[in-house]
Amino acid sequence: MNDTNKKMTLAGLLITIGIVYGDIGTSPLYVMKSIIGENGGLVAANRELIVGSISLIIWTVTLLTTIKYVAIALKATNHGEGGIFSLYALVKKRAKWLVIPALVGGAALLADGTLTPAVTVTTSIEGLKNMKFGSSIPVPNQATVIAITVVILLLLFSIQVMGTSIIGKAFGPIMLVWFSFLGIIGLINLAHDWTLLEAFNPYWAIKVLFSPSNKVGIFILGSIFLATTGAEALYSDVGHVGKMNIIGSWPFVFACLVLNYLGQGVWILQHTNYQASGDLNPFFEVVPTNLRFFAIILATVAAIIASQALVTGSFTLVAEASSLKFLPRMNIVYPSTEKGQIYIPAINKMLCIITIAVVFYFQTSEHMEAAYGLAITVTMLMTTILLFEYLGLKNTPFALRSIFLAIFAFIEPMFFISSMTKFLHGGYVTVLIAGLIGLVMYIWYFGNKIRDQREAQNAYVRLDNYTEMLTNLSHDEEYPTYATNLVYMAKVKYNKFIKRDILYSILDKRPKRAKAYWFVTVNVTDEPYTAEYAINTYGTKNVINIQLYLGFKKQTSVNVYLRQIVHDLIEDGTIEAQPQEYTTTPGRNVGDFSFVIVSDVISPLTKLSTYERWMVELRVWLQNLSSNPASWFGLSYADTVVERIPLILGNQNQVSIKRTGIKSFEEK
Repeated sequence: MNDTNKKMTLAGLLITIGIVYGDIGTSPLYVMKSIIGENGGLVAANRELIVGSISLIIWTVTLLTTIKYVAIALKATNHGEGGIFSLYALVKKRAKWLVIPALVGGAALLADGTLTPAVTVTTSIEGLKNMKFGSSIPVPNQATVIAITVVILLLLFSIQVMGTSIIGKAFGPIMLVWFSFLGIIGLINLAHDWTLLEAFNPYWAIKVLFSPSNKVGIFILGSIFLATTGAEALYSDVGHVGKMNIIGSWPFVFACLVLNYLGQGVWILQHTNYQASGDLNPFFEVVPTNLRFFAIILATVAAIIASQALVTGSFTLVAEASSLKFLPRMNIVYPSTEKGQIYIPAINKMLCIITIAVVFYFQTSEHMEAAYGLAITVTMLMTTILLFEYLGLKNTPFALRSIFLAIFAFIEPMFFISSMTKFLHGGYVTVLIAGLIGLVMYIWYFGNKIRDQREAQNAYVRLDNYTEMLTNLSHDEEYPTYATNLVYMAKVKYNKFIKRDILYSILDKRPKRAKAYWFVTVNVTDEPYTAEYAINTYGTKNVINIQLYLGFKKQTSVNVYLRQIVHDLIEDGTIEAQPQEYTTTPGRNVGDFSFVIVSDVISPLTKLSTYERWMVELRVWLQNLSSNPASWFGLSYADTVVERIPLILGNQNQVSIKRTGIKSFEEK
């Protein structure tokens, strides 16, 4: 576990503010704008609506973010990592059906990661629209807004390779200024009407839901929910910064947010007859005219940082999903020496493409807001279910667990229903993206399950039962030499069990004679620079099981490590020397290497139901589409062969042909 999970530091607090709170910290940009917009604009605003709405915001953030996530969920970390998949990893043994909320919630959260950058950056740039600088208007229309937004998003995704540590150090001071700015501007406006502090009374939150001044009734919660959308990202990012730094910095962030909402509320009530020069956004209107350009620039940078929080959270989610076999294995890069800070190139490209497509499709932030938030309501509800099980795992009294479930299982479905009213106005895009991600995870997870369940009972064999046969083949001169060193990238379980497919490849397809047979398992350690290995030769000089232990920052260059290992083992007499007669290197005693990677293909003899066959075939298709095993192991430039081995699942279809006598055929 990283030190950041154990202690709070000033540097840690600054980095936390820089990379964790971006999403929730930019909510003031559009929450009040959305509430006013769906209630008839400024002219229809009255005290009951504004006080009630701000009360709803305060208590929504208090219940969902402060209590549920900061106070409860941050305790539910798996080796320091947070997020819905880490939570599932903790509770999955309690019930098999818990995989469903994990899959649904994870897919929804990843979908939200494509919407947050689009809506926050677009909203910020729209603040520049029609603003005069001297006699010119640099951003005269929405087309210019979109162009600037796309450029900013491209820059955002291009810097991800630098890692969250460097980004966090750069963003931390900026976000500190941002939250301070939110609080100060809010406080200045609140000073004009301190009576708005009555919004802290939950009575007004409940009353506004049924008040005639609220024209959309309970569906106002769809806009209110936008104030807390960053809560799930906060939980997902705990592995990057540590829970103590989140707990320590949240009160400051919360206070600044509340002050800004209160300040916007005062301004709205005092300017109900105000006519804006462009699109009305209370957030920018509360700022003094001489500071407005600074506010827009600061808001734009904060929007970029908000996007960063979701992107880094998405990397963590995907890495956890791969380890849980929800998604195929992907190439993960560790930009710093802290294991929690990762970068996944394939996911970065996917998020970039989808986010920019969302910008082009919706065109305006108002339309994007309709799609925004729906996915997170689903994720939060699924997290509540898993947290209920986690509390049971920690022996929390059933009464307290039930109270927790009753509160959040009542509140969150209300937000979900309110957000669903936006389905036809853009919410369907969120559902489509989440549905596609969920389908991929469903296929991968259940395809693996079906394969494991229906795999033949003798799918694994003991490697030590075949060492004599392999040794004899190694010295059998009737067979041509396939390679001096034949290397299989194959996991050896419990130091002896190996998939039958591997030995089928050596012995059955066409016997592969080699001087030495190597079975290599790569184990990634939690330390960054580990480089160790252990061997088991089963009493032979030709069959070697190697367990590589490589730190997460070490390049997985198996061929490089293996050459050194061969030298070591020849030198101490563990294996036979491999003198080379034909070589450009005098005295060379290590032969050639051939690496074999076994790829499954479903055999025609497999007998599965239509559904099972489809699931397994789609799983194999996804594997071939998403991965390049040779690159995982650093074998891109080595002599590598990918062999297709028939995968027989379930009962075998019996194929037979009947013998008859010789028949003659007469021409007609």
